Amino acid sequence: MGFHVNGTDPASAYQPYDQPPPPDRTARNQATARRTALTLCTIADIAAGLLGLWIVLYLLDANQGSPFVEFVHGTADWLSGWAQDIFTMDTEGLRVVLNYGLPAGIYLLLGHGIAARINRA
Repeated sequence: MGFHVNGTDPASAYQPYDQPPPPDRTARNQATARRTALTLCTIADIAAGLLGLWIVLYLLDANQGSPFVEFVHGTADWLSGWAQDIFTMDTEGLRVVLNYGLPAGIYLLLGHGIAARINRA
């Protein structure tokens, strides 16, 4: 009498390399990719929204002493720091629109583009 395992192969529990992963892992990976893509879109939208809000507040001549306006302006300056003074127009309003609008557009394009790529993978 020897040790008998009813003909099962001990290596059969491992996933072979030439077969697709089990459906539960694929679904879990897709759900994780969707959550990651949604997070990227949300971050890009918030960044672009704050930049756009600063443009609107500036153009409407909002009270610069207001804590809310100071917060939005400071955040917009931080988010667009890499793009400050790319455009140097004589018209201050146009300068603000371009110098804060360009980063907003780039954040939207990059965030949503990367998210779309993640969703396709």
